[in-house]
Amino acid sequence: MNGPGEILPRGAALFTHKVALVTATRELTYTELDRASSCVAGALARRGIRPGDHVSLYAQNRWEWIVAYHAVLKAGAVVNPINVMLTPDEVRHVLRDCQAVALFAARDKLAGLGGVLDEIDTLRSVICFDDPPPGAEAFAGYLAATALPEPVHVRRERPSTIGYTSGTTGRPKGAVQSQHAVLMNCELTARMHRRTAADTILTALPAPHVYGNVAINSTFLSGGTVVLLERFDAGTVLELIAGHRATMFEGVPAMYAMLLAHERLGATDLTSLTRCTVGGQTIARSTVERWQQVSGAPLIELWGMTELSGLGTTHWAGAEPCPGSIGVALPGVEVRIGDLGDASRTAPSGTPGELLVRGPLVMLGYFGDDEATAETIDEDGWLHTGDIAHDDGTGHFFIVDRRKDMIITAGYNVYPAEIERVLAAHPAVAMVAVGPVPDEVKGETARAYIVPSGGSTTTAEELIEYCRGRLAAYKVPRSVQFVTALPQTSTGKIMRRKLIELAAG
Repeated sequence: MNGPGEILPRGAALFTHKVALVTATRELTYTELDRASSCVAGALARRGIRPGDHVSLYAQNRWEWIVAYHAVLKAGAVVNPINVMLTPDEVRHVLRDCQAVALFAARDKLAGLGGVLDEIDTLRSVICFDDPPPGAEAFAGYLAATALPEPVHVRRERPSTIGYTSGTTGRPKGAVQSQHAVLMNCELTARMHRRTAADTILTALPAPHVYGNVAINSTFLSGGTVVLLERFDAGTVLELIAGHRATMFEGVPAMYAMLLAHERLGATDLTSLTRCTVGGQTIARSTVERWQQVSGAPLIELWGMTELSGLGTTHWAGAEPCPGSIGVALPGVEVRIGDLGDASRTAPSGTPGELLVRGPLVMLGYFGDDEATAETIDEDGWLHTGDIAHDDGTGHFFIVDRRKDMIITAGYNVYPAEIERVLAAHPAVAMVAVGPVPDEVKGETARAYIVPSGGSTTTAEELIEYCRGRLAAYKVPRSVQFVTALPQTSTGKIMRRKLIELAAG
C-alpha cells in the first residue's frame, strides 16, 4: 500500500460484509463504503478532476464526508479537509490558497459562505451532500455512477492531504502531508493501540482534524467498526458506548471532563471499554485517574499535530503506565528535546525544552510558503513543534505547555497547563482554563476561568488558596473568573487565545 486511498479496497477484500461505519443516519459495510467511494471517484474523473488536483471537504462528521474523502484519494487528487469552525473569510483564504478545483460541502455550510465561492477562480465544481442550492450539484448524482474507475496509482512520496493549521498566529498555513506519512501514521497508531477487527471505536472527533482522521482510518485498516458522531454530546456518547458495546472511545481532555460531570455517568454500563485515548491538549492526571476508575479502561495519552499527519508519540497499549506522559516516539520517528536557547543542542533529561521531531511523518512543507517551511523545519530536518516538553531518560516525553501560551509574570515563566492540572483536581471544578491578563507591575498575571461543578458554592478565594498549597508562589493564579462555558475548537480543545474575551465581558 502506498497511501490512504488503498485502505477501503483492502478492507472490502478482507472484511467484505462487516459493518465499517455507523452514523445516526446510515450504516455501511466495507464493501458498501468502498463501492460508494469508487462511484464518487469515477464521477470526479468524468468531470475533469485529475490526479494532483486539490479538492476541499467542508461539513460536520457524516458518512458522506467519509465517502468523499476516500473518493478524492482514489481519484488521485489531494484532499483539503476544512475545519467547520472557520469564518467565511478564513474559508476564502483556504480555498484560494490551496487552489481548490472542487468542493464537497453540507448545505448549511454553503449557505454560510455567501458569495465567497464566486471569488475562487480555480473552483469548477461544488457538490452538496444535501439538496443542492443553485450552482451546486447533488452528491446523490455522484453516488449513482455505475462505471467504476480504473485505480489511480499515486507514488508514496506525493501529496495526500493539505491540512490547514488553526491560524492562531496569523493566517492558517497548509501543511502538505505525503501519501506515505498519512498511511504510516494510521498503521503505527493501529499497531501501538492494538486495534483489531473485534474493535468498535466510538469517536466524535472532527474527521477533518488529523486526530479524527487517524482514529477513523486506523480502525478501517484493522477491520474494526467506527461509530461516528456528528458532534460531541456527553449524554449521547454514554448512550452509544453502552448501546454499541464500544471497546474504545477517543477524545480530548474537555470531552472526558464533561463525561465525568454528566448526571448519567454512574448509571451507564462502560464495561465494554478496553482502552481509550486522549490527545489534543494536556490533561490533568486527576482526570485520567477518575476516568480510569469509572470506566475500568486505561486512558492512553498521545500527542501529535497537523504537520505530522497525526500522532508523533503515544503509549503501547498494555505497556507499563507512565502517568502524565504523552508516551514514546512512534517507531521510525525521532523525537528529542531541544535546548530553549540553542535547539541544535539536546536539553538534559528533566529539563524543559522544545519538542522536536524528525522522520517520515514530517510534512513535505507548507503549501506555497517556503519561508514558513524553513522557519519550522530546520536544515537537519527537525520539525520545531512549539511545544515545551521534557523527557525522563527512559524514552517517555512529558508536555509542559505550548510555548506561545506561556505567561511571563514579573520575569517568571508560568505555564497555564500546570495551573490547570492542579485546579482540575478540585471537586468543585468541572472545567478550567488559564490565560494571561495585563498587569501594570508584573506585565501579566495568570487568571483561572472556572466552569463550576453542579451545585458548587466554592469561592474564588478558596480556589486560589487551594493552589497556594500545591504551586510555587509565582505560579498561583492572581484571579479566578467563574464562567458557564469555555471557548473550544471543533475538536473540543480549549482556545486559550479567546479567554481574554471572557475577561473583557
